[in-house]
Amino acid sequence: MPCSSSCPPGLLALMAPGLALMATFSLPSQAGDRRALPVEKPPGVKGRTLILLDVNTKSPVRIISENFLSLQLDPSIIHDGWLDFLSSRRLVTLARGLAPAFLRFAGKRTDFLQFHNVKNPAKSRGGPGPDYYLKNYEDARSLDKLYNFADCSGLHLIFALNALRRNPNNSWNSSNALSLLKYSASKKYNISWELGNEPNNYRTLIGRSVNGSQLGKDYIQLRSLLQLIRTYSRANLYGPNIGRPRKNVIALLEGFMKVAGSTVDAVTWQHYYIDGRVAKVTDFLKTRLLDTLSDQIRKIQKVVNTYTPGKKIWLEGVGATSAGGMNNLSDSYAAGFLWLNTLGLLASQGIDVVVRHSFLDHGHNHLVDQNFNPLPDYWLSLLYKRLIGPKVLAIHVAGLQRKPRPGRVIRDKLRIYAHCTSYHNHNYVRGSITLYIINLHRSRKKIKLAGTLRDKIVHQYLLQPYGKDGLHSKSVQLNGQPLAMVDDATLPELKPRPLRAGRTLVIPPLTMSFYVVKNVNALACRYR
Repeated sequence: MPCSSSCPPGLLALMAPGLALMATFSLPSQAGDRRALPVEKPPGVKGRTLILLDVNTKSPVRIISENFLSLQLDPSIIHDGWLDFLSSRRLVTLARGLAPAFLRFAGKRTDFLQFHNVKNPAKSRGGPGPDYYLKNYEDARSLDKLYNFADCSGLHLIFALNALRRNPNNSWNSSNALSLLKYSASKKYNISWELGNEPNNYRTLIGRSVNGSQLGKDYIQLRSLLQLIRTYSRANLYGPNIGRPRKNVIALLEGFMKVAGSTVDAVTWQHYYIDGRVAKVTDFLKTRLLDTLSDQIRKIQKVVNTYTPGKKIWLEGVGATSAGGMNNLSDSYAAGFLWLNTLGLLASQGIDVVVRHSFLDHGHNHLVDQNFNPLPDYWLSLLYKRLIGPKVLAIHVAGLQRKPRPGRVIRDKLRIYAHCTSYHNHNYVRGSITLYIINLHRSRKKIKLAGTLRDKIVHQYLLQPYGKDGLHSKSVQLNGQPLAMVDDATLPELKPRPLRAGRTLVIPPLTMSFYVVKNVNALACRYR
């Protein structure tokens, strides 16, 4: 379907995802080669310099999807049965800024949505009210709006079908899904598919559980349906989108992988860091919290690699807090520490795609609020898309401290990632490298670039909270200038601060920053 005339001008040529590598010493298996640099102080390095930093420029340690940073829309955004607001020019501009990416339409209400091909589903007898339906007023208006939004924004739609329509023998009833598939095929919509959302919670939702083996059979059934429809005979299928990998969830995943591991194109799961009802701003600064994801990744990888070695894994549904988040916390600047660390940790451990829950107006975990205003994590994601390419690089660090002290604090609270600069960013020639750094210390830290990075011109993108609210702020500044949309069709220019060649990087306390090291001519970054 062609985009409406209100779609803003393309920004896609400037953006591509990618990722970086964590510099935490306590997790050597995540960071690739860690050969230490000589710790003798080079000429001109003062005793207060904490870190010497170099990057392996010969070859990447990981290559992740171009759509690595992707987005989710929760079905709870359906207002009175409609998705008309998705035609907003401002909203399309914001979404287009994060392209290319997947757009996953799924959430807790996925398994209560039904596609009704009738003129007025509100008059249908029985069942829930009209707000539970993707309404079809002769042209499946809401589905059309959803697809057109994704298409205009340069996003690839992933649609999760209702898995809780069950037959008496607990097998999946696919009749309603088939109706939706046929309609989408008639419109030639390019969509990928899923079945259900967090199947480990079905007993809580409806008092009936679906085990992994049965869920695997349901996915095989869905794959068979797709193969019967020419438009979707080669469509991608993702799942099972389980929750946090506790013992019972791992058992469900194992049962699923035994039956349908080869049926899905990527294995998916969800992760939320904090109980939103008890979160405090200081929670977002805890290194122990930032590292909880690492153990979950290993659990998922162990199961997947047992049954389908090499199968791609996606974290499909991630946010700072569960229960929809908490106002002034999970939508504040402070939540960015978790988000940026999540991106780095996932890429360094080989996760191919991460889907942020949610792009718009779901509790307080969203990137864009209900008035279509971008929040701090949106600007962080936009910088990421502009500067980051898919090739992850190994870093080498060595501490330079005036007084010998245990390195645990520095190594945990100063987190450094490196990758090739985005090929789509024409401000930088191929071979440039981007670093991004999280400083959780309450004091500034210094980093001296060494080796291949020494004496290169650096462009700084320093993201800090804007206004008197500090870490609670819902506004940010880039290199001292507040970020805001120019108008509904235009995102602001993200202007770097050039640093002279050889200058020590000074990282302010409690900040996130990106540094593009220009003209490194890195072999790993010259070619796509």
